Amino acid sequence: MSTCTTASRDLDEPLAGTAATARTWLLIEQPGPWGAKALTESHLDPVLGRALEAAAEGTGVRIALIRRPGRHADCGTLAERHVYVAHTTPGNVWLHSAMTSDPEQVLNLDFAALGMGDPHTFETVLQGRPHTGDPLALVCTNGKRDRCCALLGRPLAAELATSGVEGVWEVTHLGGHRFSPTLLVLPYGYAYGRAEAHAVKEALQGVREGRVVTEGCRGRSAWERPGQAAELAVRKATGEYAADALTVVRTDGTAPRWEVTVAHTDGRLWRVSVAQGASLPPRPESCGSVLGSPARMDVVAVRELARTALAVPC
Repeated sequence: MSTCTTASRDLDEPLAGTAATARTWLLIEQPGPWGAKALTESHLDPVLGRALEAAAEGTGVRIALIRRPGRHADCGTLAERHVYVAHTTPGNVWLHSAMTSDPEQVLNLDFAALGMGDPHTFETVLQGRPHTGDPLALVCTNGKRDRCCALLGRPLAAELATSGVEGVWEVTHLGGHRFSPTLLVLPYGYAYGRAEAHAVKEALQGVREGRVVTEGCRGRSAWERPGQAAELAVRKATGEYAADALTVVRTDGTAPRWEVTVAHTDGRLWRVSVAQGASLPPRPESCGSVLGSPARMDVVAVRELARTALAVPC
């Protein structure tokens, strides 16, 4: 059976620079079936779902629904549900968790503050606290958006859970169906594609040690796509894998070419040239869609700068 994932894999489509963009992720537990637009097509009150979409718009917060791996029968109303919020920008990375019996409380959060990295209202509204457990491994399994997410994502989530990996959740949407199984790891916000269980375990161990595993990495969600590709290119060129060592401090230009400045915490700077290309030959971006040429981020050059070449804001 030909799928969007087999086409992407057979054509060796690059993964770098394809992650969803979000400085902050807000995750709400919602078991049961999900529709293609899960916030308004699930057992979550669709009125609440629309209000959450409106509250998050333009704030840098991306909302997704999560559920435990396994069967997703209609189990009625959930008495209490997990809520997580994670900020992924280097220098201010955090992951907080809470439990709530009333999901409408989430509307009382200050979404703009969360997007800027301030968890204060999550603590006051939901009595949230810093998450002390294992990092979260979020596997996209929403077959209503693309069958590959269900066919490939659900077995991966189940395998991870049954093998004893903590922090595994199914998630509604991470983008890039053709890279399934897709995965987001929090708190750092690195996304992965074509994920396999052994590689996910390595990535999670890296998070525990404050490292980034770059194999299969699509990029860090804190950055726009050119910045994602540029940061990964600097990691490859320098062998720097400490998660918070690198920051994208500036992006100049517009499509199809950008100059991205990446800074190290030790003061080093790099200028990375990134060009937008088209993935050829045409392939489906998702199952059932017409053939297209999805944009790809190609790193043209990585140049280290003199430390006085750019004033990096504090």
